[in-house]
Parts: sequence; C-alpha cells; structure tokens
Amino acid sequence: VQLQAFGGGLVQAGDSLRLTCAGSRRTFNMHRMAWFRQAPGKEREFVAAISRNGYNTHYADSVKDRFTISRNNAENTFTLQMNNLKSEDTAVYYCASNYARRPEVVQITPDEYHDWGQGTEVTVSS
Repeated sequence: VQLQAFGGGLVQAGDSLRLTCAGSRRTFNMHRMAWFRQAPGKEREFVAAISRNGYNTHYADSVKDRFTISRNNAENTFTLQMNNLKSEDTAVYYCASNYARRPEVVQITPDEYHDWGQGTEVTVSS
C-alpha cells in the first residue's frame, strides 16, 4: 500500500489537528495501521495503532485521552484526531501499514510495518 499523510501544520498549545493518511490499494481493509512520530534529535516513537477490523486500538501513554485513531475502509483512509496539543507533540508524524492475517491484532513497533507515508509536520507553539 502506498500511503500519503497530510493535515499537519502550525498550531498553538491547546488547539486540535486532524491528520489523515490515504492508502492506494484496494486491499487497504486487510492492513493494520499506525501513526508514529519523530521529534528533532529524537528517535521515532509510537503514537497510536488500530487493528485491521478497527475494533482494537492502542495509544502511547503520552497521547492517551487526547488523540484518537480511526479508519474508514470504504475510503482507504485512517485518521489521527489530536486534541489539546502540547509543545511536546511537535514532530514529524508518519503513517504506516502492514498486511494483517489476524483482524484483531494491534502492533506498536515500527518493525511490524512495511509501508510508510512520507510524513507530515506538526508544530505546536506554547
């Protein structure tokens, strides 16, 4: 699946942003999805993941209760709704996907994802 992420931008602390990742393949609904991010000078870190069937999600502790991941298989997209943004959320956000044999499984490590989007930059000013 080829992925394209968009929706990043410059916002103030407390604002919201919605990131979207669009997939290119008709087998999109056979893939599990995730968002990762990489801040300047830091390693890429897990943000949120969703299972192939959309029923299971998992979040990093730092974004729990503020971010929501969801998917729309009919439109080959998945999104990351980010509320109450903080300066520490500043990073380049990457979407990722991989074929999933089991529909309920969520994976949170980058090695579990084969396809990656190009990244979209989120900057939160305090």
